[in-house]
Amino acid sequence: MSTRIDTDCVIVGGGPAGLMLGLLLVRQGLAVTVVEKHADFLRDFRGDTIHPSTQQLLGDLGLLDEFLARPHADMDRVTLSWHGTELTLADFSHLPTPRRVMSFMPQWDFLDLLAEAAARHPGFRLLRSTRIDDVVREAGRIVGVTGADAEGVVEIRARVVVDASGRDSTIRGAGGLAPRGVAAAMDVLWFRLPKEPGEDYPFIQAGAGMIITIDRGDFLQIAHVIPAGSWAGTDGDVERMTRRLVSISPRLGAAASGIRGDEVHLLRVRLERLRRWYVDGMLCIGDAAHAMSPAGGVGINLAVQDAVAAARILGPALTQGRPGRADLRRVQRRRTWPTVVTQAVQRALQGPLLSTSDAGAPLPRPLRMLRRHPTLSRLTGRFVGLGARPERLG
Repeated sequence: MSTRIDTDCVIVGGGPAGLMLGLLLVRQGLAVTVVEKHADFLRDFRGDTIHPSTQQLLGDLGLLDEFLARPHADMDRVTLSWHGTELTLADFSHLPTPRRVMSFMPQWDFLDLLAEAAARHPGFRLLRSTRIDDVVREAGRIVGVTGADAEGVVEIRARVVVDASGRDSTIRGAGGLAPRGVAAAMDVLWFRLPKEPGEDYPFIQAGAGMIITIDRGDFLQIAHVIPAGSWAGTDGDVERMTRRLVSISPRLGAAASGIRGDEVHLLRVRLERLRRWYVDGMLCIGDAAHAMSPAGGVGINLAVQDAVAAARILGPALTQGRPGRADLRRVQRRRTWPTVVTQAVQRALQGPLLSTSDAGAPLPRPLRMLRRHPTLSRLTGRFVGLGARPERLG
């Protein structure tokens, strides 16, 4: 069986970038089809930091109350403990936003919120369990995509194709685009630990290695930074990880003593971006255009801001006809600078995130500056909380 769909815009990938763009375009009266290869959004250990600028956008869309009604935890500052010396890395309390906190929400809840909001508009269609394999070309221009669902072949024709399918995109290559990578020095191990009543940890513990601890209420979600390529999931790897955790945080290390290798999820960090984000008829945004490190948890924020810029530029072009290469180029030009700046900061952080030192060693220079001049944490809070170039509607 073969299915043919015609739409104004087809978006491949139902992540934060794809669903936000779909919502913003359908609000402009356009027909939008978002294609998601999975049956639902229930996948663990995905980015779940919702920054103040994203929450401001939700408020502008009238969705903030719905967002806040879902399970979440708020953080008004990012704290770090370096061999027991506690500092504030980023302070959000002075941001010019209605919500001056970074919120943690399971990504599936955030995506459900966006999908439900978009579905209230008659022009929106979300295809789940649908795999996209290739692009459709006519006269040298991409005019759609093809793939399959449980019933057979699916072909979707559109005036513009947007690839928001993430760092492992397949249609990006089908469109002739390939990312340029920067060697990543680190990987990240994600796992859960039980939480005891009254337990409280700094968000970041560092010095003898690094642990990020996210309080999920009834459990702790842990991110442990390790050298790239050093994890194979063997019993020996688990033992070495546990010893590192004990040296960084004895209490967390003791809690992790019984963890198994299959309970640890490896995120291979990639820092890469496309030299050109578009070809005639197709645009890449989010991780499909620029894979980010988890440092700062800024991936969702950048993806959402890509979507806002794309909707602001492509919406009028789609209303008038078919977006041209100049329209697609405008999106890239708008979003390249914040991408380059953020990736440069993330590259610079790779060394400090992996560094180890004795307890008596002096604080690294950036941390000494923050301790001497605490107001600097407001600047870092602005960079993390708003991004290098915040995007607004209209």
